[in-house]
Amino acid sequence: MYRIMLFPHETDTSELRRALWAHRIGHRFTEEAEGQVLWLADPDQHDALMQLLTRWQRGERVMPERRKRASGTGGSLAVAFRQAPVTAAALGISLLVFALMYLLGDIVVAMLTIVPVGIVNGSLAFGSLTDSIASGQVWRLLSPAFIHFGWMHLIFNMMWLWYFGRQVETLQGSGRMLMILLVAGIGANLAQYATGTVLFGGMSGVDFALLGYVWLMSRRAPHSGFFVPQMLVVFMLGWMVFTMTDMAAAVGFGNVANEAHLGGLVVGLLLGWYYSSRARRL
Repeated sequence: MYRIMLFPHETDTSELRRALWAHRIGHRFTEEAEGQVLWLADPDQHDALMQLLTRWQRGERVMPERRKRASGTGGSLAVAFRQAPVTAAALGISLLVFALMYLLGDIVVAMLTIVPVGIVNGSLAFGSLTDSIASGQVWRLLSPAFIHFGWMHLIFNMMWLWYFGRQVETLQGSGRMLMILLVAGIGANLAQYATGTVLFGGMSGVDFALLGYVWLMSRRAPHSGFFVPQMLVVFMLGWMVFTMTDMAAAVGFGNVANEAHLGGLVVGLLLGWYYSSRARRL
């Protein structure tokens, strides 16, 4: 990261921050003892940043034209969704599945579990993953990621998906985010299925993959513009370890898809190592 300018603590830089992201200029603000420091990720964007900064200091409009036409919170959200379409689509599908589960019940879950689920002689019966894939039900490799079993499960997973996914799409494009979503989602689901579990779901495996990816990119290729607070890394890894212990079940957090979390994290670290290595050679 390249230090650009120091702003007093009392300066409202919110509009500048939004404009920088809207113009896809990778950057970061840090709070230092002497004030707010603006850092630039890519030195090739220095001139564009300085032009935008000069306009902002003059009080001129700095948002792209499409943002000017937006009005209110709805317009802001529309712009954010256009900038991160893969993340927005994953979030929207998760919300839709959650609503359908509420309206239609277990039939939705049975359609999206990693293998078919049914009732035979009054007991649950599970199909075979190999047979499911051979019959064309390939969506089951990914679909459990869109199942959530409660409001808190949904909210936390969507919050981290939106936080990390937007960062990936803004800095590296929708293709990279789609690749991470597919590889991490399928990898996390297969890791959980390998333990003999069938009834599981959630986007947390993808979230942990994004955590690992963004963290390694920020550490090994700081010029890439990625950033994740160190305490957030500690919190999420600590939470993953906590849910693997007996204490989690004792306080009501049982039946956590721990292997999916771990599998997603491993995928994210591997991808982060590979792409950060490529970035360091540029």
